[in-house]
Amino acid sequence: MSKETSLHGVHKGLGALFTDFAGWSMPVRYASELAEHKAVREAAGLFDLSHMAEIHVTGKQAADVLDFALVGNLTGVKPGRARYTMICDADGGVLDDLVVYRLADEHYLVVANAGNAKVVADALAERVAGFDAVVDDRSETTALIAVQGPNAAAILAAVTDADLAALKYYASVPASVKGHDVLLARTGYTGEDGFELFVDADAAPALWRLLMEAGEPHGLVAAGLACRDTLRLEAGMPLYGNELTLDQSPFEAGLGRVVKFEKPGDFVGRAALEERSKEDVQRVRVGLRGAGRRAPRHGYTVLADGKEIGEVTSGALSPTLGYPIAMAYVDRAYAEPGTELSVDIRGRIEPVEVVALPFYSRA
Repeated sequence: MSKETSLHGVHKGLGALFTDFAGWSMPVRYASELAEHKAVREAAGLFDLSHMAEIHVTGKQAADVLDFALVGNLTGVKPGRARYTMICDADGGVLDDLVVYRLADEHYLVVANAGNAKVVADALAERVAGFDAVVDDRSETTALIAVQGPNAAAILAAVTDADLAALKYYASVPASVKGHDVLLARTGYTGEDGFELFVDADAAPALWRLLMEAGEPHGLVAAGLACRDTLRLEAGMPLYGNELTLDQSPFEAGLGRVVKFEKPGDFVGRAALEERSKEDVQRVRVGLRGAGRRAPRHGYTVLADGKEIGEVTSGALSPTLGYPIAMAYVDRAYAEPGTELSVDIRGRIEPVEVVALPFYSRA
C-alpha cells in the first residue's frame, strides 16, 4: 500500500488525481497538467514534496563525514548555503543526486530523492562509522512544500518577515510564516525562481492553505508531479532512474563538475571516479529537439543513418516551447549540437536534432 504525506487529505479535497511514485500516493495533477505547467512559468505553482527524504548529520565531524560519504566538498559550504552533489558507490556509480544544506557549523541537512531515501540513509549510517557525528533520518516527521514561479517571492513576502531579497539562490534561512517555523530555502526543480519550505509534518496542511490563500491574487495554483516532470525536463535537470543510475558515473551524465577531487582525504568511489574521469566516455547526455508533434519517450531508440546509437531517457511535448524535446544518452561521436539524428517512436522514424541543454532558461 502506498504511503501518504500529511497533505494527502488536502490534495483529495482539491480533486487531485493520484499516482504511486516511489511508494508514495502523490498528486499527478489537479485539473490540467498543461495549465499547471503554464502557471509555474508565468505565475506560480504550489508543490507537495513531502515524499523526499530529510536526513540530518550533526556533530564535530559532520563536515568530515559528508566529505568522505559524498563526492562534493561539503566543508567548503558556508552555514546558510546549499550545494548540489551526489552519493556514489565504490565503483563510481550514482546512488542518488542530493541537495545538502549547511544549517550551522556542525549541522547539515541532506535531501534525497524519495525512491532512494532508504539507500541514502543506510549509506550515510554506514559511512559515519569512526566519525564524531550522528545521522538522524527525520523524513517521517518533515514535510516539504515548494512555491515555484516568477511570483513566488511576492507570495512569500505577504506571509513572512524573512528578507527574501537577501536570500540567494541555493541558500536557506530559518523563518516564520504566519507563526509556522520553517526552514526557507531558495531552491527548486522547475527552472524558475522559487522557494522550498521544510516544516513539521503536522503543520503542513495549515501552511499549505495559508500559502494558497496568499497566492490567490498572484495566480498560484496547486501543481502535481506531471507538470513537475515537464518543467524539469525543459530546464535540462536530470531525474534519478532516467538520466542518473548506478550504471552511470557523474561524468557520463555531464555532471563531472560535482566531483571534487581537490578536496583532501579519501571519499567513497574516489579511485574509481578518478579512473572514469580519464576515460573517453562512450555515451553522453544530450538534448534532442523534435520536428513534429510526436515526442520521444523514455526507452525509445536513437538512430543515426538507421544504426542504433543511443537511448532516450526522458521526453515530452514541451508546453512552453511547443515542440517535442528529450534527453538521451548517445554515442559521443553524435553529441555535437546541430547533429541530425532520428528516434524510433513506436515504429515510426521521426527526425530530431541535437541541441544544447537546457531547452529553456528563464529571463
